[in-house]
Amino acid sequence: MDTLVQALVMGIVQGLTEFLPVSSSGHLIVVPYLLGFHDPFIDSLAFSVLLHMATLVALLVYFREDWFRLVPAGLAAIRDRSLRGDPERRLAWLLVVATIPAVIAGVLLNDLIESNVRSPALVAIMLAIGAGILWLADRAGRHTQGVEGVTFPVAFGIGVAQAFALVPGISRAGISISAGLFAGLTREAAARFSFLMATPVIAGAGLWEAFKLIRGEGGVDVALGPLLVGMVAALVFGLLAIEITLRYLRSHPLTIFVIYRLVLTAVVLVAWLSLWDR
Repeated sequence: MDTLVQALVMGIVQGLTEFLPVSSSGHLIVVPYLLGFHDPFIDSLAFSVLLHMATLVALLVYFREDWFRLVPAGLAAIRDRSLRGDPERRLAWLLVVATIPAVIAGVLLNDLIESNVRSPALVAIMLAIGAGILWLADRAGRHTQGVEGVTFPVAFGIGVAQAFALVPGISRAGISISAGLFAGLTREAAARFSFLMATPVIAGAGLWEAFKLIRGEGGVDVALGPLLVGMVAALVFGLLAIEITLRYLRSHPLTIFVIYRLVLTAVVLVAWLSLWDR
């Protein structure tokens, strides 16, 4: 398959799955496996990092008004050493607290997980486990609290849950939305808090991986055409996925995502077993 087409497919996959609760990291492993992509650039760290940076841009564009309020509010809380009952200051620091566990886990475990947990079969198992968590959270949650109902212990707990998304197949959006639902948030509020919380995490992870590329760990020459195609697709479909998810969860359960994860699990395991028998 042409490299431009592969780049387009991977950009669409990254954009959609970064924000739907179905695991972008898992899809970036199983989609090339299922479709037979073997291009060195498409499989490279450089391409993956820059696709993630494109979805970071999608987050910043979509939630730009929120960040224009939250960043000054957070800085004002530092200046005054007080939240002063301001919901914007409070939310800014809730997001800081929620980010801490993922940062610690990423620094300590990211390279270990990248090296040892990338088998399509393991991804399939994690997709199924994530589906079970999503299903249980959707049914056990009270769905009564908005984002303003998030407390600092709840924010930290959601952050701890997000750290498990380092394992491909779990899904950052899926596990953090699930944690929010267990804490009593509405589906839309859980998704909104998850997306806001993802912004510094994706930025930090992207900058870390970019630093590794600068050190010469990319191992491949950058193909400008496929790179631009993939990044634009990731940006456009990332914006689309955020809008779809927030709108859908206002009035629908998470069942469709649970079913999708289970179907993909079956497809990957069948493909893996058929190749393993050869």
